[in-house]
Amino acid sequence: MSRTELPPWTEADFDDLRWHDNAVHAIRFVEGEYGAGKLILDIDYILEWLKDDSGKIAFKIAPATLEFNEVTCLKIVLDYEAPGAGLSPFRLDRIERRQEQRDRYEAVLWTLVVNWPTGSITFEAKGFTQFLRGPATVSSEQYLSAKDRDSGA
Repeated sequence: MSRTELPPWTEADFDDLRWHDNAVHAIRFVEGEYGAGKLILDIDYILEWLKDDSGKIAFKIAPATLEFNEVTCLKIVLDYEAPGAGLSPFRLDRIERRQEQRDRYEAVLWTLVVNWPTGSITFEAKGFTQFLRGPATVSSEQYLSAKDRDSGA
């Protein structure tokens, strides 16, 4: 059974998921109640790093949506100027989460560490869902081509 036929991943799957070098093509904000909202990322999710007998690496990638729920305290820092980078999708290094006690609740804090260009996205959120929007394809690059993204991989 392909991953697109399975239920979406959630925060319960966090320890089993990796976002290293996943390209982020778009960020969307959806306003919610009481100042919280949704943070939605359009990503190329690398399902698997493949290595052949010669040592050459390829990547099994699918277009995916990563949606954080009840987001507050959002801070985005992306520095495209320092490396002289052209505008392109940014790449995640990893996603970190930790809990921190507040006066009236326990907050779940998320940090999306960006490795190209340098930066981070930090916020509080209740959790996330991630689902694949199309089948996976194998690529020599760590991201999907525009053609593969448009065709659903």
